[in-house]
Amino acid sequence: MIDHRHIIGFLSMLMGIFPLSGYSAQRESRLETVVVTATGYPQPGATLDLAWSNITGTDLDRTAALHLNEIFHRIPGTWISRGNGQEHLTAIRSPVLTGAGGCGSFFMAQDGIALRAAGFCNVNQLFDSTAELAGRIEVLRGPGTALFGSNAMHGVINILSPDVAADNRGSIRLESGPHQYQRLRLVQNWKLGSGGLRIAAVGSRDDGYKDDSGYDQQKINLKHEYADTELRIDTVFSATNLNQETAGFISGDDAYRDSELKKVNPNPEAFRDASSWRWHSAITRELNDSVELSITPYARVNEMQFLQHFLPWKAIEDNGQKSAGLRTSVKHEGVNSRLSAGLDAALTRAYLKEFQPAPFSPAQPQGQHYDYNVDAGELAAYAQYHHAVSTRWSYDIGARMELSQYDYDNHLSDGSACEDPNINCRFYRPADDRDTFTDWSGNTSLGYQFNDQHRAYIRLASGFRAPQATELYRLQQGQERASLDSERLYSVEFGLRGQLDYLQYDVQTWLMRKRDVIFQNSDRQNISGAKTRHHGLDLDFTALMSPTLSLSGTYSYARHTYKGSINLLGTRVDLVNNDMDTAPRHTASLRIQWQPTKATAAELEWVYMGRYYTDPGNSHQYPGHELLNVRLHHELSRRFQVGIRITNLLDEDYAERADFGFGQERYFVGEPRAALVELQYLWES
Repeated sequence: MIDHRHIIGFLSMLMGIFPLSGYSAQRESRLETVVVTATGYPQPGATLDLAWSNITGTDLDRTAALHLNEIFHRIPGTWISRGNGQEHLTAIRSPVLTGAGGCGSFFMAQDGIALRAAGFCNVNQLFDSTAELAGRIEVLRGPGTALFGSNAMHGVINILSPDVAADNRGSIRLESGPHQYQRLRLVQNWKLGSGGLRIAAVGSRDDGYKDDSGYDQQKINLKHEYADTELRIDTVFSATNLNQETAGFISGDDAYRDSELKKVNPNPEAFRDASSWRWHSAITRELNDSVELSITPYARVNEMQFLQHFLPWKAIEDNGQKSAGLRTSVKHEGVNSRLSAGLDAALTRAYLKEFQPAPFSPAQPQGQHYDYNVDAGELAAYAQYHHAVSTRWSYDIGARMELSQYDYDNHLSDGSACEDPNINCRFYRPADDRDTFTDWSGNTSLGYQFNDQHRAYIRLASGFRAPQATELYRLQQGQERASLDSERLYSVEFGLRGQLDYLQYDVQTWLMRKRDVIFQNSDRQNISGAKTRHHGLDLDFTALMSPTLSLSGTYSYARHTYKGSINLLGTRVDLVNNDMDTAPRHTASLRIQWQPTKATAAELEWVYMGRYYTDPGNSHQYPGHELLNVRLHHELSRRFQVGIRITNLLDEDYAERADFGFGQERYFVGEPRAALVELQYLWES
């Protein structure tokens, strides 16, 4: 394993060779970043009093990530844990969360609209986005603002479609790598009178590093823009399709280091097929010099079928949803204030089926376990206000009230899925039911501008999530009804950001408490009432070492612990003050970026993952790892560009994620060193 002390020594040497003197043309890039996710209108990131990060279009192009976890290393306090193929789990100021709550704790959106309806998320839902075709990605860490409702607890990920170019510009990019990996991306822009049209598509295939694995994936993003003096209409249509042969965990102590086991797929029959499409049209009109009205109707469809290879009885799940909604807002901008207020509404029809093809045991019988529909509705009102009291002091305050309702319809017989009534059956189908949840969130912050270079703030915020439909209606062990409350999270954060002559920095320390956490107890029943505590520090910085050389990096310390009494499934010990599983206390990344000419760019990246426990009882752990990645990019001419990327440069043995389940250590294996090449051709007509 790489010794991080060597890395720090190497960086110190570089900083001694290249004096840290200011280069203003470069140093302004972060502080002048405009962020739209937090407030709904463009705002300089330097004056935004919450923790935000921005992954630029240049970062996306140069990284050309095969999986989104490669790009999210650039954001402190964030870990998109890679499963097999395009699968993933998410952590933002949290452990890596699994199960229904694993996706319900994060608001994941494209152009501000959630990828899935709030009560019907999926832990892998980022593959429903067209992130490979995005203009940039904005991330809010901690509870979102009043613009976001259910699920915006630990963080918000907003994938933004690029603007249409002002000319007829296009490009084609071809990539190739190990195990028959290939990806083709096409982009074309057209200037059309008072607007324009952008069509972008990407297709990829990978035969997989592990046996009997791999995927084919296709995505398309179409954007039309129209604008005149008072009216702007941005319409986006996107669609995705994934056909994946999934490789499961390998098991055994340190199995990820075993060269004979690393490529073994214990679940060659596993698969995941997922498709989605989304449409929205953002209609914005200036009512006068200070008031703007925005109306955004949208529709989305998601469908997915997969084998539950992570469970011994290997049932097949088939789920889907159709949604339509409307987001409205009125924005007023005064001399020293800004106000956004609006109403959001959505209707969803969702279904879930679970079928076990083969016999396993009397308690896990062959046949149909679940088959139900849920009709859901959401209605919310919100307001977010900013006021500059003076040239130095300003404050923000926001609130949101949201009503969610589920109407559940069981298509099978009520009660146990097992024929023998005396068996403690694993699967229970509740009778038809209706559940309603009313929730609110609020936020307030106070900011102080020391001078043109430095700003500090303190922020209080809360977030919530209504129970997911699967937590309410896919019950087990004879639980006739799940009487669940919405989860709630309360956060306090202190932040400081600014620039020195050579250095840009952004640092926050934060504390969050979560209550009414939904979990499965030792009787396999879904209940509310658990409490958890989360605290830590995030650091993001960029240092200019010369006109051609820069150093950027992130560091996070976090501790996530259980509070109060909790009788968690699979544990027989008191968990109070235990670390939550899959929650490294330390994560970091460093990037040395060298651009000797406008045509050539190189990057050396170090990624550090600290050790973490793999079970709630803290009796098993993964030791962590360190990786080096290299990226080179060169413009051969105005039209031709080439690139090469080498991941895991030193060929380290590591696990993308470690887990302890069914009495044994389990791992998703990290892939060995790999070189990928790309060729891009650009044109303009």
